[in-house]
Amino acid sequence: MTTITETMARDHRHCDELFAEAEELIAQGDWEQGREKFEAFRNTTENHFSMEEGVLFPGFEQRTGQSMGPTQVMRMEHVQMRQLMADMEDAVAHEDDERYLGLSETMMMVMQQHNMKEEQMLYPMADQAYATDAESALKEMKMI
Repeated sequence: MTTITETMARDHRHCDELFAEAEELIAQGDWEQGREKFEAFRNTTENHFSMEEGVLFPGFEQRTGQSMGPTQVMRMEHVQMRQLMADMEDAVAHEDDERYLGLSETMMMVMQQHNMKEEQMLYPMADQAYATDAESALKEMKMI
């Protein structure tokens, strides 16, 4: 049986790979491929957020009665990361590698801390809360 923790952690790794590839391409001055990789990173990350905010978090809150706990913190961090991605997108549009690389350093720290909290705390709690419903929740998230 696939768990929420395994599935969502795997998705984190995929986002991380795209992020690192975009950063490397931009650092090398390859704006064309860097732009494409950044867009893939942004779209994949936004899809990940949508799965969490649209399915995982509401289901967790409904099952546990905790709406002011970990899910609220994760949503606030999503807002912060969306702003960073918007700023990074602007740096890409202006081919400002210095600004992009500075923002990507910040993004890397925020993502690492965020992912660790989800993978070590929230996802295991979600696996417990969802119990036998985890498979159906994962199927629903894939449809987003």
